[in-house]
Amino acid sequence: MVRFVDIWSESLHPEVMKVLVPLADGFEEMEGIIIIDVLRRAGLEVRTASLKPGEVLASRKTRHLADTTVDAVRKETFDAVVLPGGAEGARNLAANGDLANILKDMQERGKVIGAICAAPNVLLQHGILGDKDRFTLHPGTRPDSYPGHYDADARVVRSGQVFTSKGPGTAFEFALAIVEELCGKETREKVAAPMFVAEPAV
Repeated sequence: MVRFVDIWSESLHPEVMKVLVPLADGFEEMEGIIIIDVLRRAGLEVRTASLKPGEVLASRKTRHLADTTVDAVRKETFDAVVLPGGAEGARNLAANGDLANILKDMQERGKVIGAICAAPNVLLQHGILGDKDRFTLHPGTRPDSYPGHYDADARVVRSGQVFTSKGPGTAFEFALAIVEELCGKETREKVAAPMFVAEPAV
């Protein structure tokens, strides 16, 4: 079982910002872990939150213990919320009323929202992505009808303060794009260089 501990050794950004990463049963492990790891390397305070108390069983049957629950943080203020994918995980996230309210509040306050793989469907379902927005997602989870403009070729898409991406293979680019938005280009480069990660494709 993986337990997420909200500790980092050294902040690369003087003003620590808070990021919420919700974890639902069926979430894509690679995406979740890469997002959490990269954002924490940037010195961001990442809070992982499960939909209910106890372990979260991810898509490949690995077990994870989040820092808290979505219910417990629903009234807290965050600078960003980032959703890992996984088809089952995304369905579970979409069905959670507390998370829906958090997403709508984040959008109203102009904060960063990220979703990868199947998770952009959560944003479509709750009206976070609208008719004028560009987005991408895992093509295997693309709905039959949707608002906005689906970009089939882009690995990472930014539309206003909403970032979307395709899947596990684009998770580093996706997370680094969010790091750049929250912490700046210099921090992104400091985080990316020792991991030998290519430039984010935004």
